[in-house]
Amino acid sequence: MPTPRPRRTPAWTPARLGVYGFLIVAALFFLLPLYVMLVTSVKPMEEIRLGTLFALPQHMTLEPWVQAWSTACTGLECGGIRSGFWNSVAIVVPSTILSIAIGAVNGYALSFWRPRGAGVLFAILMMGAFIPVQVMIYPLVRVLASVNLFSSLPGIIIIHTIFGMPVMTLLFRNYYAALPVELFKAARIDGGGFWRIFLQLMLPMSTPVIVVAVIMQVTGIWNDFLLGLVFAGSEHLPMTVQLNNIINTTTGERLYNVNMAATILTSVVPLALYFISGRWFVRGIASGAVKG
Repeated sequence: MPTPRPRRTPAWTPARLGVYGFLIVAALFFLLPLYVMLVTSVKPMEEIRLGTLFALPQHMTLEPWVQAWSTACTGLECGGIRSGFWNSVAIVVPSTILSIAIGAVNGYALSFWRPRGAGVLFAILMMGAFIPVQVMIYPLVRVLASVNLFSSLPGIIIIHTIFGMPVMTLLFRNYYAALPVELFKAARIDGGGFWRIFLQLMLPMSTPVIVVAVIMQVTGIWNDFLLGLVFAGSEHLPMTVQLNNIINTTTGERLYNVNMAATILTSVVPLALYFISGRWFVRGIASGAVKG
């Protein structure tokens, strides 16, 4: 007796059409501001004054981008947002490396070695992750000022490392806790110590969670405004603070095309990071990097 063929589901059902319709509307809703920013940034001011917000530019120009990068005024100086970009790079790179390194070691120690008082230490670190930043600003200002690190590049790096350490510790602890403990026991039997097991066994297995941690830290530190404004000092202001200065500095007509170009330039690094590392980010989440 021949086996009956399974009934094929129609390619386009009302439910599927509804799902696709909702996704298309949601995508348009979130992409519309980006479209307006892009279109406005390549329009001359003559077209912007006409009020045609959604219209494509009739005479496209890249002059607003050049001006936003190199000549826009950020207060008394008119050097564009370029200096803020390099300041942000100088802040993000060491802050990300230090916070991830410390968080990885903490998570490794709390997962496998469990020193005396590990539970209390982990609870204190988690409390630090949920304390509002605004509550800790004044005490940190006093502490950094007492050691001559306030309004300096090392000072803002230390601040971002401190605030990133609790979340990074939680991230790596949950990741290492999901690994087979037999690997750690076998390494201990072979005579491996704390640092040898971490550097030769755990760290090479941590690529997915490291990618997740890098994306979280880079985007969080790059997009930070408050800590950079308070702790970086006038010589090391990050790109977000410089963007605010460009938008709020007017010596006549407000240049919306320059403001939009500066905003897009400020967001290029996080967007590029997500596009380049998106696959690794999803893989890190799927492998338990943010479990628990």
